[in-house]
Amino acid sequence: MNPESTTSLPNGNANTSKPYSQVHLKRAGKKLLLILPDTEPKEGNKDWIELLQDLKYCLTHHKGTWTPGTPVHLLVENRLLDSRQFHNIGEALEAAELKLTRVFTTRRQTAITAATAGYSVEQETPKRELFPTEMSTQTNLNEPLYLKTTVRSGVAIRHPGTIIIQGDVNPGGEIIADGDIIIWGHLRGIAHAGAKGNPQCCIMALRMQPTQLRIGEAVARPPGDSPEVFEPEVAYLTTEGIRLKSALNFNKTHTFTAKEKGWTQKNTPNPA
Repeated sequence: MNPESTTSLPNGNANTSKPYSQVHLKRAGKKLLLILPDTEPKEGNKDWIELLQDLKYCLTHHKGTWTPGTPVHLLVENRLLDSRQFHNIGEALEAAELKLTRVFTTRRQTAITAATAGYSVEQETPKRELFPTEMSTQTNLNEPLYLKTTVRSGVAIRHPGTIIIQGDVNPGGEIIADGDIIIWGHLRGIAHAGAKGNPQCCIMALRMQPTQLRIGEAVARPPGDSPEVFEPEVAYLTTEGIRLKSALNFNKTHTFTAKEKGWTQKNTPNPA
């Protein structure tokens, strides 16, 4: 397979005029892109069996044109995939000495299933280019992405909205959200809120021990000393950079100032 070439499967039956479902395998630098047809199947199980046969044929036909262990990015767009189908794809790729590492989808349920299965995920807005050359100026955020899982080392979750995780983010795990990030657990990896430059976004965790925090374009590393008592904390942006504060009543005691592009503490009246 030549670099940047696209491989499509031939029609499996020359006597039928119905187009055969296609699987595209494309080289992109040091990785391979596996592209599934973006169609809603009329006969789900039959469609998946044919698609899986297409995938296995494609991998067998081009076996030897990649280095063992080459990472694969799966592009499924609006196609709905369940845990069994992800398992089927993973097995087929492992048999070809390939490793599925990242999933691109516009469908929420597919993103949740992929993240739960332990794959890095990027949920995209519909009709958005996969590798845009310019950042979108759109400020509207998608509905929050809610996950019940532990984000392990090497896994990255990307979503064009707020991300809520019921579970831990381990060292080496990465959460990137265009909105806020809420970790109902232990944050020990990397968290980047307001990824498109929104300084109003915040990061909250029940236990905050991140490798790195990013809000908009600001970057901060945690202090070397661990606190004696852990409590839910929120990371927010001020004119001096990213700060940590107890999450208790944060919205009541702080306000975002658009002019300064940061959060400031509200003036509290002196006690009588």
